[in-house]
Amino acid sequence: MPSHSETRKLPFTAQQMYDLVADVGQYPKFLPWCSAARIRGTTQKDDAQIMEADLVISFKVFRERFGSRVTLFPKDLKIDTEYLDGPFRYLTSTWSFAETEQGCEVSFFVDFEFKNAILQGIIGVVFNEAMQRIVRAFERRASELYS
Repeated sequence: MPSHSETRKLPFTAQQMYDLVADVGQYPKFLPWCSAARIRGTTQKDDAQIMEADLVISFKVFRERFGSRVTLFPKDLKIDTEYLDGPFRYLTSTWSFAETEQGCEVSFFVDFEFKNAILQGIIGVVFNEAMQRIVRAFERRASELYS
């Protein structure tokens, strides 16, 4: 169903942006519609750290919790997320971070579908704007932390 892909050049290091996105527990402090976060646990597998986390998303009259598996690849500066449980049929996202001469390039991709047709219809109307707001929230947070 809806997917969104975006690449931005930012005046921060790739490591700073990776660290910001990897810190899932802090999302409620700055991400729109994210009202709570809980890390279920983390494990190490080869060069990756695997984190299972719950996020609570509040949007209008809807409040939904969903679980995801976040795989952190610190050497590659890449973060993959896959859906575990909650209101989606599926959800997958990828973040990647690359150094540039004037900072870094951040690439973000997300693809998902809600089980609830009403919620899917509501988010479909504002999907691209919502995704852009989320990316901007990460940019603002980076400015607060690193400028």
